[in-house]
Amino acid sequence: MSPAKLADVEAKLYPMPTTSMMVVQGGDIVYRYGNLSDVSYLASARKSILSMLFGRYVAEGKIDLDMTIGEIGIDEDDGLLPREKTASVKDLLTSSSGVYHAAGSPGGNAKTPERGQTEPGSVFLYNNWDFNVLGAIFEKRTGKSVFQALKDDLAEPLGFEDFDFDRQRMMGYENQSRYLAYHLFLSARDMARLGQLMLQGGKWNGKVIVPENWIAQSTKMRFTADQTKSKEGLGYGYLWWVPTSDDPAFKGSFLMNGNFGQFVLCLPAIDTVIVHRRAVTDEFALARNLGKTTYEPTKVSAGEFLAIAQAVVAARA
Repeated sequence: MSPAKLADVEAKLYPMPTTSMMVVQGGDIVYRYGNLSDVSYLASARKSILSMLFGRYVAEGKIDLDMTIGEIGIDEDDGLLPREKTASVKDLLTSSSGVYHAAGSPGGNAKTPERGQTEPGSVFLYNNWDFNVLGAIFEKRTGKSVFQALKDDLAEPLGFEDFDFDRQRMMGYENQSRYLAYHLFLSARDMARLGQLMLQGGKWNGKVIVPENWIAQSTKMRFTADQTKSKEGLGYGYLWWVPTSDDPAFKGSFLMNGNFGQFVLCLPAIDTVIVHRRAVTDEFALARNLGKTTYEPTKVSAGEFLAIAQAVVAARA
């Protein structure tokens, strides 16, 4: 990397609410900013990590992507419609279930269509009901909690440096849905290990952690940027966002994307991972997810982050 160009990148970060950022190239840290060991709330970046956890159990046959939520036994206290129960696991992974029941956590799409009118799998709608239910399905089919799987299947094999099992927690509105959100709290440097694992085809120290074919399946674009209505040109795979930049460095790229500024961008074409954090306190995250506050702190948008990432790419010597 060019030190002068990296200095220009850093100057762009000063006025932003960024709390940490790091760039890993070829497995080595080539740039660091802020406290990389600070553990904080991942917001929706959690969803891409759940996708990583799914891979092993899909390969083992414990999770069948074609099973419907009706067959699995997913329901709500006030009931799901017959059409809604035909949504498959695959539909939930692509946020296209067509189930527009109120979600048990904030942060979904406010413009939800009328229930029962959308064919499952046909329309992308960013919907926390889908994501929360995927956590419940994972636990039903594997017999393991999302948090235990994170510890056993990722944190320990990858040698996370800052993992705190007790920080991980379920949060949400208990009066809206049976299915709450499984929220994760990690550091920037541990998130970088997840990105590096993806770049390495799911292998770590010679051991398969995430099946390589699952990485290909989950990061393949299933809905285009036009279909997701993304201002930043992001398509969608299985819980991963897929950039559509024409820059060759972005070929095959994929992105974790969390509110306030939690990002992990994987750039396989140049063997690079970029991690960006805008930390918020646990207390605020808990209050927000319990509906005790609607305050929105300053954030780094996906568009702002991608502009920084483009500058990082341009800083290559």
